[in-house]
Amino acid sequence: MKHAHFDCVSGIAGDMALGALVSSGWPAAELQELPCRLHLDGVAIEVANVRRGAFAATHVTVRSAEEHPHRHLHHVEAILERAELPAAVRDRAKQVFRRLAEAEAEVHGTTVHKVHFHEVGAVDAIVDIAGTLLGLHALGVGSVSASALPLGGGFVDSSHGRIPVPAPATALLLRGAPVRGGPVEAELVTPTGAALLATLAGSWGAPPAFRLMAAPS
Repeated sequence: MKHAHFDCVSGIAGDMALGALVSSGWPAAELQELPCRLHLDGVAIEVANVRRGAFAATHVTVRSAEEHPHRHLHHVEAILERAELPAAVRDRAKQVFRRLAEAEAEVHGTTVHKVHFHEVGAVDAIVDIAGTLLGLHALGVGSVSASALPLGGGFVDSSHGRIPVPAPATALLLRGAPVRGGPVEAELVTPTGAALLATLAGSWGAPPAFRLMAAPS
């Protein structure tokens, strides 16, 4: 099995993870089929080759006509149960969402069954999480590590109004992980990205010794 190391020099979010997996050899067409496998109507995934400074990169955007609904955990789990996904991917996606629910419940002083998912209950978060796990599965990745995370700083607008960075749920999800502030005033680690790495990463810091493999052309 392969090992994947997330070198999060600019933080981590779901769309960033998807772009990295496509750049690593996961066919973009398989990612773009995901809304159909999740039975999510009116959702499309755009994959574009872009440039960031002097470097080529892959940019992923999830397009949806739906507004952010107030889903509960059982609504998300029902979507995953109906989805055409490998059992291991489905089960791990449930684990990621449960960690999100636990963090949100702690922040709001409620239970995982009563907590509302706002932004993270939207279809883009479901696609980001299920897609990241499906991409790792398709590439044969059996273990994951991650670098220390730059959190950014300042404030960000949310469904609860203006909140500090990192968002409270993000901070709870990353308890025990190596983090640092800055280097810019922006949200560099989203709750979705934090939940993915908090669930997947078996170790933090420098990557283990490995051989660099070229992505298929």
